[in-house]
Amino acid sequence: MNRVSVERLALFGTLLAVFGEVHPFCDHWGQGSVTAQCKRLYGDHRVYRDGVPVGPETSDRTGEPTMTASARGRRSVAVHVATYTAIQTGAAVALTHAFGYRLPAGALLTGAAINGVTHAAIDRGAFFLWLADRTGQRGYVEHCQALRLDKDGATVQEINGPGTAWIELDAALHRIIGVGAAAVTTWLATRKRGRK
Repeated sequence: MNRVSVERLALFGTLLAVFGEVHPFCDHWGQGSVTAQCKRLYGDHRVYRDGVPVGPETSDRTGEPTMTASARGRRSVAVHVATYTAIQTGAAVALTHAFGYRLPAGALLTGAAINGVTHAAIDRGAFFLWLADRTGQRGYVEHCQALRLDKDGATVQEINGPGTAWIELDAALHRIIGVGAAAVTTWLATRKRGRK
């Protein structure tokens, strides 16, 4: 095995570890509760920043800004993906740098873009459900839901969130995309070294 092959394997393994293992941290620690609750909002009805629809609120919210549910959903996804991308990219730079390797910016940004754009599409929800329909996984999503207690102690059924098929399929998609992003980043970072 030549030196370039060893370099590629080492870099791929490092990036795969960062992209795959940092992902759950970004989703569960790096994402705020309101962002997580609002990122799948759709519709033309008005909502507050916390996603509560205008009208049924129980407290005086006069003067608070509102927007359409779809606009709130898009903003939430944008905030989540920006945070996710910053943490994941920072971790990739820190780890490779700690091991004495400098990733070319173009390669790193390409990998970050692959992870970020696909993360936004999946987390928004519509593409995820479309893909679940096309691959025969919609029944799994609908069957494996979670029961939660609301603030009044009533049982509420939830299709996504911890303990659901949705979150398992979501994580699996992000991780398989991370494999591709790590491979593309590695190839871009080392392609000139492989030429004779």
